[in-house]
Amino acid sequence: MSKVLIVEARFYEDLADELVKGATAHLDAAKVEYDRLSVPGAFEIPAAIAFAQRASGTGGPAYAGYIALGCVIRGETTHYDYVCGESARGLQDLAVRDGLAIGYGILTVENDDQAWARASVDKKNKGRDAAEACLAMIAIQKRFGLA
Repeated sequence: MSKVLIVEARFYEDLADELVKGATAHLDAAKVEYDRLSVPGAFEIPAAIAFAQRASGTGGPAYAGYIALGCVIRGETTHYDYVCGESARGLQDLAVRDGLAIGYGILTVENDDQAWARASVDKKNKGRDAAEACLAMIAIQKRFGLA
Protein backbone atom coordinates (compact mmCIF):
# COMPACT_ATOMS: atom_id res chain seq x y z
CA MET A 1 0.00 0.00 0.00
CA SER A 2 1.17 3.49 -0.78
CA LYS A 3 1.44 6.20 1.80
CA VAL A 4 -1.43 7.95 3.52
CA LEU A 5 -1.44 11.69 4.15
CA ILE A 6 -2.59 12.90 7.54
CA VAL A 7 -3.84 16.49 7.32
CA GLU A 8 -4.09 17.94 10.79
CA ALA A 9 -5.72 21.22 11.76
CA ARG A 10 -3.53 22.85 14.42
CA PHE A 11 -6.02 25.41 15.78
CA TYR A 12 -6.33 23.37 19.00
CA GLU A 13 -2.79 22.00 19.13
CA ASP A 14 -3.19 19.73 22.16
CA LEU A 15 -6.29 18.09 20.70
CA ALA A 16 -4.60 17.78 17.30
CA ASP A 17 -1.65 16.01 18.90
CA GLU A 18 -3.99 13.52 20.59
CA LEU A 19 -5.90 12.82 17.38
CA VAL A 20 -2.63 12.29 15.51
CA LYS A 21 -1.41 9.99 18.27
CA GLY A 22 -4.44 7.74 17.78
CA ALA A 23 -4.22 7.79 13.99
CA THR A 24 -0.48 7.13 13.77
CA ALA A 25 -0.63 4.29 16.29
CA HIS A 26 -3.23 2.57 14.11
CA LEU A 27 -1.26 3.17 10.92
CA ASP A 28 1.95 1.93 12.56
CA ALA A 29 0.17 -1.24 13.72
CA ALA A 30 -1.14 -1.77 10.18
CA LYS A 31 2.37 -1.11 8.79
CA VAL A 32 1.12 1.76 6.63
CA GLU A 33 3.52 4.61 5.88
CA TYR A 34 2.28 8.16 6.24
CA ASP A 35 3.21 11.78 5.86
CA ARG A 36 1.83 14.61 7.96
CA LEU A 37 0.72 18.04 6.84
CA SER A 38 -0.35 20.80 9.22
CA VAL A 39 -2.96 23.40 8.33
CA PRO A 40 -4.24 26.30 10.45
CA GLY A 41 -7.78 25.00 11.01
CA ALA A 42 -10.47 22.56 9.89
CA PHE A 43 -11.66 24.88 7.13
CA GLU A 44 -8.31 24.49 5.32
CA ILE A 45 -8.23 20.68 5.34
CA PRO A 46 -10.18 20.06 2.09
CA ALA A 47 -8.02 22.50 0.13
CA ALA A 48 -4.82 20.93 1.45
CA ILE A 49 -6.03 17.48 0.35
CA ALA A 50 -6.97 18.87 -3.06
CA PHE A 51 -3.50 20.45 -3.37
CA ALA A 52 -1.83 17.13 -2.49
CA GLN A 53 -3.99 15.26 -4.99
CA ARG A 54 -3.20 17.73 -7.77
CA ALA A 55 0.52 17.62 -6.94
CA SER A 56 0.50 13.84 -7.42
CA GLY A 57 -0.42 14.42 -11.07
CA THR A 58 2.65 16.60 -11.57
CA GLY A 59 5.22 14.30 -10.04
CA GLY A 60 4.53 15.02 -6.38
CA PRO A 61 3.93 12.25 -3.87
CA ALA A 62 0.92 10.06 -4.56
CA TYR A 63 -1.22 9.03 -1.60
CA ALA A 64 -3.51 6.04 -1.36
CA GLY A 65 -5.73 7.91 1.09
CA TYR A 66 -6.11 10.85 3.39
CA ILE A 67 -6.93 11.31 7.06
CA ALA A 68 -8.56 14.60 8.04
CA LEU A 69 -8.01 15.48 11.71
CA GLY A 70 -9.13 18.55 13.60
CA CYS A 71 -11.57 20.00 16.05
CA VAL A 72 -14.20 22.71 15.92
CA ILE A 73 -15.65 23.82 19.26
CA ARG A 74 -18.87 25.84 19.27
CA GLY A 75 -18.41 29.47 20.18
CA GLU A 76 -20.72 32.43 20.48
CA THR A 77 -21.16 33.08 16.76
CA THR A 78 -22.36 31.18 13.69
CA HIS A 79 -18.73 30.73 12.59
CA TYR A 80 -18.90 27.18 14.04
CA ASP A 81 -21.73 26.18 11.70
CA TYR A 82 -19.91 27.41 8.61
CA VAL A 83 -16.60 25.79 9.48
CA CYS A 84 -18.23 22.45 10.35
CA GLY A 85 -20.51 22.38 7.33
CA GLU A 86 -18.04 23.59 4.76
CA SER A 87 -15.15 21.39 5.88
CA ALA A 88 -17.42 18.34 5.87
CA ARG A 89 -18.90 19.27 2.48
CA GLY A 90 -15.46 19.92 1.02
CA LEU A 91 -14.20 16.52 2.13
CA GLN A 92 -17.33 14.73 0.90
CA ASP A 93 -17.05 16.48 -2.46
CA LEU A 94 -13.44 15.30 -2.80
CA ALA A 95 -14.37 11.76 -1.85
CA VAL A 96 -17.29 11.50 -4.25
CA ARG A 97 -16.12 13.67 -7.16
CA ASP A 98 -12.47 12.61 -7.16
CA GLY A 99 -12.86 9.13 -5.70
CA LEU A 100 -10.53 9.80 -2.76
CA ALA A 101 -10.32 7.54 0.27
CA ILE A 102 -10.76 9.93 3.19
CA GLY A 103 -11.03 9.13 6.87
CA TYR A 104 -13.03 11.86 8.58
CA GLY A 105 -11.68 12.82 11.99
CA ILE A 106 -12.85 16.38 12.48
CA LEU A 107 -14.50 16.67 15.86
CA THR A 108 -17.50 19.02 15.98
CA VAL A 109 -18.32 19.55 19.63
CA GLU A 110 -19.94 21.93 22.08
CA ASN A 111 -17.07 22.25 24.54
CA ASP A 112 -13.57 21.23 25.56
CA ASP A 113 -14.78 18.27 27.66
CA GLN A 114 -16.60 16.74 24.69
CA ALA A 115 -13.54 17.29 22.51
CA TRP A 116 -11.25 15.48 24.93
CA ALA A 117 -13.70 12.61 25.41
CA ARG A 118 -13.59 12.02 21.66
CA ALA A 119 -9.91 12.75 20.98
CA SER A 120 -8.33 10.89 23.89
CA VAL A 121 -6.67 7.62 22.91
CA ASP A 122 -7.91 6.25 26.23
CA LYS A 123 -11.54 7.10 25.46
CA LYS A 124 -13.27 7.31 22.06
CA ASN A 125 -10.00 7.63 20.10
CA LYS A 126 -11.45 9.31 17.02
CA GLY A 127 -7.98 9.62 15.49
CA ARG A 128 -7.83 5.83 15.34
CA ASP A 129 -11.36 5.70 13.96
CA ALA A 130 -10.44 8.10 11.14
CA ALA A 131 -7.38 6.00 10.27
CA GLU A 132 -9.53 2.85 10.24
CA ALA A 133 -12.06 4.54 7.96
CA CYS A 134 -9.33 5.65 5.56
CA LEU A 135 -7.88 2.15 5.32
CA ALA A 136 -11.36 0.66 4.86
CA MET A 137 -12.05 3.05 1.97
CA ILE A 138 -8.71 2.18 0.36
CA ALA A 139 -9.71 -1.49 0.57
CA ILE A 140 -13.04 -0.70 -1.10
CA GLN A 141 -11.25 1.18 -3.89
CA LYS A 142 -9.08 -1.90 -4.44
CA ARG A 143 -12.11 -4.20 -4.45
CA PHE A 144 -13.54 -2.22 -7.34
CA GLY A 145 -10.21 -1.98 -9.16
CA LEU A 146 -9.84 1.74 -8.56
CA ALA A 147 -6.56 1.68 -6.67
